[in-house]
Amino acid sequence: MKILVPSNVPFDLTIDVEGVEVAGYVMRDEIPAEHVDAEALVTWSSPQRVLDDAARRLTRLRWVQTLNAGPDQALAAGFAPGVVISSGRSLHDTPVAEHTLALVLASVRRLDRTLAAQHDHTWDRELGREQARDEALFTLHGARVTVWGFGSIAAVLAPQLAALGAQVTGVASSAGERYGFPVVAASSIDEILPTTDVLISLLPATPDTRHVLDAPTLGLLPSHARFVNAGRGATVDEEALVAALRDGTIAGAALDVTETEPLPTGSPLWEAPHLILTPHVAGGRPQGAAAFVAEQLRAWLADGAVGLRNVVPR
Repeated sequence: MKILVPSNVPFDLTIDVEGVEVAGYVMRDEIPAEHVDAEALVTWSSPQRVLDDAARRLTRLRWVQTLNAGPDQALAAGFAPGVVISSGRSLHDTPVAEHTLALVLASVRRLDRTLAAQHDHTWDRELGREQARDEALFTLHGARVTVWGFGSIAAVLAPQLAALGAQVTGVASSAGERYGFPVVAASSIDEILPTTDVLISLLPATPDTRHVLDAPTLGLLPSHARFVNAGRGATVDEEALVAALRDGTIAGAALDVTETEPLPTGSPLWEAPHLILTPHVAGGRPQGAAAFVAEQLRAWLADGAVGLRNVVPR
């Protein structure tokens, strides 16, 4: 079996599995002609044009393994229906959870405001007075935090939030309990948003989630609520978010992802009040990628797609 693996990643991706020929390719370059006979492809941080080209030219391809937590680029490439796509879900759980927690705390503790004051050489005395008047709005202790997209990242994040005293509720496709936390069905989210202090989105980009965080949804949050997105930018109606921040419909937001990346210089998000932006850096790089791919390869050789983890429905 021949598998294509990016050769210029800044982490160990050495694969040594019996019966597997490993061929390297450069992430930003089209697949070399001598390797278009590959049956499997590992992707990470390649531009869409490279994946689109691979979908056209790799006619013997049977399996695509992305090291990204979200498989949206691979799904958009137009691989043949018979090609199995599996994601890198679990490889980014810890760093994404840490970054999400950092964004939540930065927004709740008004670090955007203090950094702006620091830039202006101003001592913001009013911030302390505001905290004294209503301390509950400046802490996660006792805060009602809703996490929409309650998968493996939430399994790491939710206990961190709970350790700071937050009351965590998950939102997923079906109700129940996950990782020891209550979960409501997405169809019932309208019932929980009016009592949410912090809404965190870890949603993937799918046709069903596009702009699911729109004006009516954001409008259900109380005016003191804060919104954090570490999932995918396409899930947010950015025009509605900017309007909600300007109108005071919500108190603040923090985004690691935007619908268009890099964010265009003319985007109104840059100037939106009470908004913190980071440049899609929550995941950093996949942890334990080489061991994960080797495990996936052995599963494929033993049982085909049936043995793989994180297979994406198509």
